[in-house]
Amino acid sequence: MITVEHITKTYRIARRDAGFLNACKSFFHREYDEIRALDDISFTIQDGEMVGYIGPNGAGKSSTIKILSGILTPDSGTCLINDRIPWKDRIRHASQIGVVFGQRTQLWWDVPVADSFDLLKDIYRIDPALYRKNRDELTELLDLSQLLRTPARQLSLGQRMRCEIAASLLHSPKVLFLDEPTIGLDAVSKLAVRSFIRRLNETRRTTVILTTHDMQDIEALASRILLIGKGKILMDGTLDDIRRGGESIDETLAALYQQYEI
Repeated sequence: MITVEHITKTYRIARRDAGFLNACKSFFHREYDEIRALDDISFTIQDGEMVGYIGPNGAGKSSTIKILSGILTPDSGTCLINDRIPWKDRIRHASQIGVVFGQRTQLWWDVPVADSFDLLKDIYRIDPALYRKNRDELTELLDLSQLLRTPARQLSLGQRMRCEIAASLLHSPKVLFLDEPTIGLDAVSKLAVRSFIRRLNETRRTTVILTTHDMQDIEALASRILLIGKGKILMDGTLDDIRRGGESIDETLAALYQQYEI
């Protein structure tokens, strides 16, 4: 279970005007703005839930995921994931979670995907029998057999994302964080990824938190929605709670953003 209580995170960002003179001045006197990325957020996610975590750019989605995965430490508040505080017990916590960032890679760029998988096996200290079972199953389900001998840099975006998802699941995590997992994918690749995530949740009861701007992903996968804006949780419900008449899901979301002025 994931329990988040009163998490706050603030970033201090240096600002200056353009130009050489202003650059020189900034060496002696810097001006800073404080950005409240997360403002006292709280929620609970049960084991086996699939939750869509949505909001506009800069709302605080990625900051939340980074805190939940142990990458960032909040300014205040607490979080428990399977009875562990992510940023205080990072090694054991990492062994229980999988993370996919759509715009970053966990594959080694110049080696075949199979070698990256083998390296991850050693990093996570996966039992050899379990590793072979998971690798073979993921290879079949995500259609990776023709990709394993290819260096990551030579894969298309859709191919790489399928490999990224497989890499994040080799160690059988209990929780999977997906941050824009279908960004830039074509229609066929999106359908394949969505189908796999649904099957993963149904068969393994893996808890999935999905952040995305693609509301078709949310519609296809999430049974629950958390809406965040300006660092605050604004809504906790389902798609049916926000649907209005014959509007498309994107029009519905745009109206919701206007309603909350985010």
